[in-house]
This record gives sequence, C-alpha cells and structure tokens, in this order.
Amino acid sequence: MTQNDAFYFNKQEPNKGCLLALRDIILKQDENIAETTKYGMPCFCYKKKAFVYLWVDKNTKEPYILFVEGARLNHPELEAGKRSRMKILRVNPVIDIPAQKLASLLQRALDLYRKE
Repeated sequence: MTQNDAFYFNKQEPNKGCLLALRDIILKQDENIAETTKYGMPCFCYKKKAFVYLWVDKNTKEPYILFVEGARLNHPELEAGKRSRMKILRVNPVIDIPAQKLASLLQRALDLYRKE
C-alpha cells in the first residue's frame, strides 16, 4: 500500500468513502493532475504545482478540499477562515457529493494554473 492509499484506507466510514470519491473526482478533471503527499495529506498537483489538498477538519471530523489559490476564486461555499491565500470547501460525508458543482469549481481552479 502506498503512502497515498494509506491516508484513505486508515480512515473510518463515512469519511473513507467520501475521501476516495473526492480523490476520484479530482483526478478525473485533467490528465495533468498527479497525486502526492505533502505535509502528511494528499496533495493534487497540476503540472507539478499544488492546486488542492484533501484533509479532515479536526473539530467537525468532516472532510474538506483546500484550494491553494482559493483567494482567487469567488464561490459562496468557499471559506477563507484565517487564511489569506487558501480557501476550503467543506464536504458532508453522509450526503451525496455534488459532483457537477465540485467539477465546475475544480475546473475554475485549474483555469488559474492553465493561464500561467
């Protein structure tokens, strides 16, 4: 089992299934996306530049996607918190993931990298 796989399979349900689904959705967005591990969490890079991370909130115990360039994305469900550059999208693991909405947001984030 790789370090990437271990992150997912060491989680309890429903987070494990949710995180695996998020992983699949992210990887399907572009052939130039690769998964690695940074800071102990799954990191998804576009052409070797980190663009999103997956993590589980310590307080709510729910998964979220951290958008590295979140400050450049305007979406009502993205939260900046105390971060100046990054924003997160919380994902409820017990309801269906809004795949179309998530794919659209991921594409908007990728467009920031494609233009560079």
